[in-house]
Amino acid sequence: MALCSWGNRNILTMAIMIPHCLCFLVILPLPVTAQTQGNITLGSSLTAGQDSSPWESPSGDFAFGFQQIEAGGFLLAIWFNKIQEKTVVWSADGSQLAQSGSRIELTTDGRFILNDPSGQQMWSAPLAGTGLAYAAMLDSGNLVLATNASTTLWQTFDNPSDTLLPTQILSQGNNLVARDSETNYSSGRYKFSMQTDGNLVLYKINFPPSSANPSYWSTNTVGSGYQLVFNQSGLVYLTAKNGTMLNTIFSSEISTSTNALYQRAILEYDGVFRQYVYPKPSSSSAKSWPTRWSVQYPNIPENICTALTDDSGSGVCGFNSYCQMEDRRPNCSCPPGYNWLDPNNKMSGCVPTFVVQTSDEISGDFDFVQQVNLDWPNCDYAHYSGVPEDWCRENCLQDCFCAVAIFNNEDCWKKKFPLTNGKLDPSVERKALVKIRTNNSTLQQINGEIKKRNQTTLILIESVSLGSSVLFNIFFLVALVVVFYQHKKKNRATSQYQIALGTNTRSFDYNELEKATNNFNEKVGQGAFATVYKGRLDYENTSVIVAVKKMHSMENEGAKEFQEEISAIARTNHRNLVQLLGFCIEGQHRLLVYEFMCNGSLSDILFADQRPSWFTRMHIAVGTARGLHYLHEECSTQIIHCDIKPQNILLDNSFTARISDFGLAKRLKTNQTRTTTGIRGTKGYVAPEWFRSVPITVKVDVYSYGILLLELICCRKCLELEAEDDNQMVLADWAYDCYKEGKLDLLLQNDDAAKSDIKRVERLVMIAIWCIQEDPSLRPSMKKVLQMLEGCIQVSVPPDPSSFISSIQMP
Repeated sequence: MALCSWGNRNILTMAIMIPHCLCFLVILPLPVTAQTQGNITLGSSLTAGQDSSPWESPSGDFAFGFQQIEAGGFLLAIWFNKIQEKTVVWSADGSQLAQSGSRIELTTDGRFILNDPSGQQMWSAPLAGTGLAYAAMLDSGNLVLATNASTTLWQTFDNPSDTLLPTQILSQGNNLVARDSETNYSSGRYKFSMQTDGNLVLYKINFPPSSANPSYWSTNTVGSGYQLVFNQSGLVYLTAKNGTMLNTIFSSEISTSTNALYQRAILEYDGVFRQYVYPKPSSSSAKSWPTRWSVQYPNIPENICTALTDDSGSGVCGFNSYCQMEDRRPNCSCPPGYNWLDPNNKMSGCVPTFVVQTSDEISGDFDFVQQVNLDWPNCDYAHYSGVPEDWCRENCLQDCFCAVAIFNNEDCWKKKFPLTNGKLDPSVERKALVKIRTNNSTLQQINGEIKKRNQTTLILIESVSLGSSVLFNIFFLVALVVVFYQHKKKNRATSQYQIALGTNTRSFDYNELEKATNNFNEKVGQGAFATVYKGRLDYENTSVIVAVKKMHSMENEGAKEFQEEISAIARTNHRNLVQLLGFCIEGQHRLLVYEFMCNGSLSDILFADQRPSWFTRMHIAVGTARGLHYLHEECSTQIIHCDIKPQNILLDNSFTARISDFGLAKRLKTNQTRTTTGIRGTKGYVAPEWFRSVPITVKVDVYSYGILLLELICCRKCLELEAEDDNQMVLADWAYDCYKEGKLDLLLQNDDAAKSDIKRVERLVMIAIWCIQEDPSLRPSMKKVLQMLEGCIQVSVPPDPSSFISSIQMP
């Protein structure tokens, strides 16, 4: 990669400067009058799924229309039309594929609009003016909308997706956004931005999005950069406002004449900006052309695995995985003892195939698999210097939080879940010790279930073939049809969930769960849509106590809650979330199998006569905050829980908080920060914006957490209608009054341990008041809440929330 400033370019660079400057004049947008033949007139349209021809450029090199991406799903796109690999260079909106029957139309009233089969608008081109007369698909790959006077109202070159073509310019304020995966055209995690300050930057889009997007490559041209130019010679370079070349981005020499090559530069889904060439088909030597694009060297950045250095997020390959460059591309791998969360997406992250260590398990059940030059550099929670490797190993074995130990030159780092930004590279001069379970407790996979059932089917087939009687054969053939029908029916019912669940869950038979729970005999909890039973399951000579959640009804809300819960929690992996072990979808039966929490829910102990200790309550408060922070900012799919309350905080044998019950949860798409939904949650914990019919954000969970934190401090419910003093009926009101008047000891009653820690009590009450602010934008993120709880940052004086709390009409 040549990054040369104007002042120090060598003689060779100066020699090629004049032709490049001439090329810069040539690549300015051509008047659309240059192509009158084949212009697309008003009233023209294309329909997805029909055999109508796309709108082609005059040479036929490019085409605009619907390209089928999946069964029943079509992408409105532009692609190279003459090569076997119909490579897409522009798409309208990859986040929602068009269904068969959707139509793109150049309307007679001057709009360019995509409607679904029912006529609802899916996308439209925002025109810069009126008087649209026609469209033109140019040989450059640019689709132009213009007036009769050839004034351009809109063009794809000014609205790129992830690709640049020769003669295309990326101006200040424009971006390329990588797709989510090789086959998923929705917006991904990376952006290539020609910023308004003149800097050309590659950065990772934070999840959830924020103003602090960490860059991993830039030209460092703040104040001087103006446009990124891709000329017909294959040169990609950055210019100043006066046209002076500042930096050469791609300057690979192409031996073949550029007139015989297709070219493109693309920000790919792995975060790397690459330039590709493809020889144009020729009738005389068609068989000699390759069937794939050839990448030009170098990549930007050259090593994406080591380029990403931000201290949060999942890295290139997702949580609990690691990245290694192979043949100039990042190769994602899972550590020993881990499998892919989504086998079809090798950037989805990994999950353990074993039950992770709990606080009461002996270290002898675990050991290490070591790997040199491997590290997850930003997720350590402890560091020790001057220690031998044996000490580092033993210390990690004795610590249930420790997932990996990193050792180098008498330095020991302990890493916790989720493991982030993993990288394997010779420059990483460290040894990774990955903790795995030696007494394997891996749950049986769905594939094992399918294999078992297939074996049963084969036995039945063999029985039919061995039968000597026609009647005997008929009997078994009927039985075979029934078995296949039931098997096919069950597979249809489970297929939608297998995609969401990934590889670390098991499909259970209803009879198996009925037996495990002693015919659903021991009830441990009940909600509006489900009842939870205690059970015991056997795995490879190991007995495991489980909680089996049985849905009451699969109609309307019950079915929706089941789907929400199984979709939300199946892709999570965190110590402060309850772990989903498996599921059952059989007929009308819908059950979820969770690890059993021996200390029940927080509500069971918080409001009992014997209150938990002050230390235990603070331990629960911090654990719950960590779980919410993971859901909001660290999980591969951002999740709003929507029902944080003591009944949904379960406690394991060490009273560690485990967030549960994801039946009301909402998952957000990439780049989505809010969603619309009906009122959810529980009276007293519901944020005020629920009652205003406005889109909600993760801040509704922050509000609920603030109420929960007050309950943990005071050991009382948020609403006590029977309170002797009316001023104490609403806990949030009372807590603020006590804080404002300097009488926090009134909240603590006979809790001597809390009274002796009154400074912390004051800080926690202030945090809670910040969390329950009426304006969601005033509430801190859960990351900031966690930092305040742990004392990493100071807590400022919160404003008075009473102006809205008293006005809320509780449902």
